[in-house]
Order: sequence, then structure tokens, then C-alpha cells
Amino acid sequence: MTNDDFTDMAADMQFQEDDDIRRAALGFISDAWAEAIACGVDTDAVAHAAMFTALADLVSTYGEDAVAKLAEGLPERIQRGDYSVNRVLQ
Repeated sequence: MTNDDFTDMAADMQFQEDDDIRRAALGFISDAWAEAIACGVDTDAVAHAAMFTALADLVSTYGEDAVAKLAEGLPERIQRGDYSVNRVLQ
């Protein structure tokens, strides 16, 4: 194995770890979301609270300018279906 092979393997492992971490995070958020709904909290209120929390955390970490730039791409991603759960992939 060459250094390039190790680098590629490490990158693949990091991607898998990142993917696993994101999947776990989504599971935690989904569970909290479901619990709030089960306790009678309105879905819109949960959605707004989740978006506020996410954006506030990102701003705290990366700053307003970086998060504003990230948010600029949201309309295209939403229209493309990146956030549509029940979409058909061809």
C-alpha cells in the first residue's frame, strides 16, 4: 500500500464516520421532535424552534456572514428536493 492508498482509506473512513454521526444526530433530533409533538406542541412551533436553535448554533460557531451565505443557497436546495422526505429518486 502506498501513502495515497492510506490517505484514500482514511478519507473514506472519515466520510463513513461523519455520515454515521450525522445519521445519529438526525435520529436524536427526530426523537425529540416526535416527543414534542406527542406532548401537544404544535408542529410549526417545533419547526421554528429547531430552525432557530440550528441557526443560532451555526452563527455562534461560524459567524453571521458565513451562515447568511449558507442560507442564500437554501431556496435552490429546497426547490431541488434536498429536504423532501418522500421524493422519488430516478
